[in-house]
Amino acid sequence: MAMLYQPPTRLAILAVNSVNCRNSAQNRRYAIAIGGKRSYISLMMHESTMVAPSADVVLPTTPLPHELPAAITALKQQMNAVILAHYYQEGEIQDLADFVGDSLDLSRKAAATDAEVIVFCGVRFMAEVAKILSPDRLVLLPDLRAGCSLESSCPPDQFRAFRAAHPDHIAVTYINCSAEVKAMSDVIVTSSNAVAIVNQLPADKPILFAPDRHLGAWVARQTGRQLTLWPGSCIVHLQFSERELVQLRVRHPGAEVLAHPECPEEILAYADFIGSTAQLLARVKASPADTIIIATESHILHQMRKAAPDKTLIGAPGVDGSCSCNNCPYMAMNTLEKLYRCMISRSPRIDLPEPLRLAAAKPLQRMLEMSAAINPAALTRKD
Repeated sequence: MAMLYQPPTRLAILAVNSVNCRNSAQNRRYAIAIGGKRSYISLMMHESTMVAPSADVVLPTTPLPHELPAAITALKQQMNAVILAHYYQEGEIQDLADFVGDSLDLSRKAAATDAEVIVFCGVRFMAEVAKILSPDRLVLLPDLRAGCSLESSCPPDQFRAFRAAHPDHIAVTYINCSAEVKAMSDVIVTSSNAVAIVNQLPADKPILFAPDRHLGAWVARQTGRQLTLWPGSCIVHLQFSERELVQLRVRHPGAEVLAHPECPEEILAYADFIGSTAQLLARVKASPADTIIIATESHILHQMRKAAPDKTLIGAPGVDGSCSCNNCPYMAMNTLEKLYRCMISRSPRIDLPEPLRLAAAKPLQRMLEMSAAINPAALTRKD
């Protein structure tokens, strides 16, 4: 069971300029309305955690597009850097990266290397996690504006009020949030371990779940626990169309449907398998189906096609019948040119005040401790 929390001020994600759904990274901008005031999510940055490039820095001429991969590889060696790329990055960035994966897994892999510099091709909260786990490393993010609709939907001051209104609750918080919100949480979860961690919590303790209402509702259904949900959602996973998905299944009757648990319930209802990005990738390899429909951000298909080249992989459609709506506009802000320029200038970088870093590290460490005994078997839908 799940109950949706209503913040004292209005909080809603608004789609702006969404008539043309195609190529959403270029044609759509998203705004957040808090208490009636609007500001673009992509510009909602935490000044205490971000350091922008200096206006005094004179950068060399950026190499031509075809020269960028070699230039970036050479820079990486000169800097003793490791390049991380989330599954939702463009394929050309994934192909250059040392590691491709989920956000937490990438940060843990980087921490295990001897690299002096971590270049995180993802979004801001991911780079913050890398800094939390590797405080002595320089952590770079190619574009300062690369935020996350889930992070922006849960401002720290409103989350603080959420906690204050439920003082007897355990605060379980999805990793897609700011360092400030992590610092006010009891335990952090990922989409791969949320069910198992909630199942370990005392049965007599009520639970808050933020910021993704759809992931939280799915966790509630899987565990049978009562969760009070923060009303946030992922703009990418909201774009899938139930009607178009049904029609796609009719055209491909033998296809298996895989979905990320950030999808709304009406999409998950059609899924044969539900799991995190890494779990979806593993399922593509293991599935006996020849045709697979994928309901998550479309750039993960780059790794899936490498892993299962003989299978037909289809991105779940958006409202216009294509999967182009389901490209994350924040992930798309990172480009090869920005990657090169952030490395050559060693900025923008992520800095966290030490008290904030330590506070945010506690619930992350609690998650790692609770995850140690978790069976890594992929999550599947309960009927």
